[in-house]
Amino acid sequence: MIASLQKTNDGYLAQFDRTLQYSIESVWAALTENDKLAIWMPNLQVEQLRKGGVIKFDMKDGTGKYIDIEITDCQPNSVLEFTWGNDHVRFELTPKPEGSLLVLKEYISSINDHTSKDLAGWHICLDLLSALLDGHVMEFPKDEWQQWYEQYAVVVKQLQGQA
Repeated sequence: MIASLQKTNDGYLAQFDRTLQYSIESVWAALTENDKLAIWMPNLQVEQLRKGGVIKFDMKDGTGKYIDIEITDCQPNSVLEFTWGNDHVRFELTPKPEGSLLVLKEYISSINDHTSKDLAGWHICLDLLSALLDGHVMEFPKDEWQQWYEQYAVVVKQLQGQA
């Protein structure tokens, strides 16, 4: 399901909601344990899992360059929020009778040429996270990313027309 995207007072909010048939603890582990994180979001490595802690972003461009991402909120088995360039990304976990609800919010300061690419990337990464929880390891599906990118480009363009 495509993320919702809306204008806010200070930018934009993209929100992905995923109902998962797994416990909060299992989903939290997939979000925060480096061996699991490497499977669905291989650019990220948690260094210090706490508010004010650091996540390393590996540029994966052959230079060995990493960018430090600050963890701005961390409540075990509940909330993980961190900076994402000029923006913020927030994962929220809520228990459900059938497992858990994972909500990913990206607080976007301004729409740019990269916004649709980021949204398509998050969409695919959440699919990879779901596959990991299901016990499957998938390669990043570039063709599927392209399809989502095209859909998000339409949504972003429509939102820009309303601004």
